Amino acid sequence: MRQLKPYIVGNWKMNGSSADLAILKAIADAAGSDTGVDVGICPPATLIAAFAQSAGGVHIGAQDCHAKTSGAHTGCLSAAMIKEAGATFSIVGHSERRADQGETDADVAAKAEALHDAVLGAILCVGETLDERDSGNAIAIVTAQLAASLPQSASADWLSVAYEPVWAIGTGRVPVADDIAAMHAALRATLTDRMGAEGAGVRILYGGSVNSGNAAEILAIPDVGGALVGGASLKAETFLPIIQAAPR
Repeated sequence: MRQLKPYIVGNWKMNGSSADLAILKAIADAAGSDTGVDVGICPPATLIAAFAQSAGGVHIGAQDCHAKTSGAHTGCLSAAMIKEAGATFSIVGHSERRADQGETDADVAAKAEALHDAVLGAILCVGETLDERDSGNAIAIVTAQLAASLPQSASADWLSVAYEPVWAIGTGRVPVADDIAAMHAALRATLTDRMGAEGAGVRILYGGSVNSGNAAEILAIPDVGGALVGGASLKAETFLPIIQAAPR
């Protein structure tokens, strides 16, 4: 199995203010120069510029972008706009946006393509609900979602995938290691089927109630190339142990 540099990304969601620059500084001081792992933070859009100026080796990303370059899209930001603010990548297709904003796989693919056009990276999220998990068809559902969400220009130099068991986000529930391994192996197979050998270089992050207590076990699972971390990324003291747990 190809060894990829771990990628640990904090998604702050709708949390944070300018006072929290101190948290970013603490994370950057401790992990920003660690060449064995890539570290990212996705703050609210209002903080991207300020965070980018104080990143200290931490990659700063957006939580979403619009697929269009400009136009009558009130409240939305284009890839060029988030790039100008200082972001180097963006999350697309997060389960909360798929659910709350009704985003489709086609929408997600278009957003990822827009990021590529703007020379930005993308973390493309896929995952299943509790009902879908309990149906016994989780792998088929999530791999189909990935196949439909991949942009035509997908390549390992700018695209990562994040698997989110939706039912585990923020609940403290985590799939057992064998379930995580099976899903990540299936996602890897989908990537190589669609992208050929290039698919082996795409990092597949795990995102579902990752914390300091379970990070080492999760990050040691084959084909888990990092973590997309929610609540535990909001404080340096809970995020740094996850970074430190990543295999080097």
